[in-house]
Amino acid sequence: MNTFAAPIQNRLNTVLGFFYPEICRLCESERATAKSGFVCSKCRTQVRFIRPPFCERCGLPFEGELTTTFECANCREMELHFSSARSAVIARTVVLETIHRFKYQNASWFENFLADLLLREAVPALRGQNRDFIVPVPLHPVKRREREFNQAERLAGHLSAAIKIPLNIKLLRRVAPTMTQTLLTRGQRAENMRGAFAVRSGIKLNGENIILVDDVFTTGATTSACARVLRAAGAGDVCVWTVARGI
Repeated sequence: MNTFAAPIQNRLNTVLGFFYPEICRLCESERATAKSGFVCSKCRTQVRFIRPPFCERCGLPFEGELTTTFECANCREMELHFSSARSAVIARTVVLETIHRFKYQNASWFENFLADLLLREAVPALRGQNRDFIVPVPLHPVKRREREFNQAERLAGHLSAAIKIPLNIKLLRRVAPTMTQTLLTRGQRAENMRGAFAVRSGIKLNGENIILVDDVFTTGATTSACARVLRAAGAGDVCVWTVARGI
């Protein structure tokens, strides 16, 4: 487990270790601890980290070899408002299952596992960059009450602790209760996110460089909508980091 966010991890580990037996919550046969997010080493072998080559804009992995800068068809066809997006792993197998259970079934024990995936890739890439805030993609208040937490905010908190960049959860808000993006086409996703986000009233930015954090990146419609309103409010560069990348 990445040690950069040790204070947060240690508190969570203590609570989880008290309530849950040390067994993998996926296969339910191998040993796994709270520190590992209750995901055993055998299940972790299914995780696929994203490595070059990939799209320089959105981080979509490309099978094969490239000798020039690659931009995928999705980025060429969409108007994206972030400068770059990167994801730690591919959204498949155990990653997809843990994200789904973390978000929709309140399986908080997977938080350590997902945070570790993000930190392994994001911390080295972001270290030394000039960034002012980390901003999680917000949930609409109704959805937040239903889930009782925002998974993007939890993950962003780990990244903030790791790279010592302030977490700002007051800057951006979700103003429209949009439908789930899961079954929508690329065009429908972009339209669904139109007008969904706003910067809080009275806030003015002055060229601050922002890291936007979410759990999964698919077409970029959600994070691009967030980046658009941040830049309209005066933000400088907006980059995106997520745990997983849908392909």
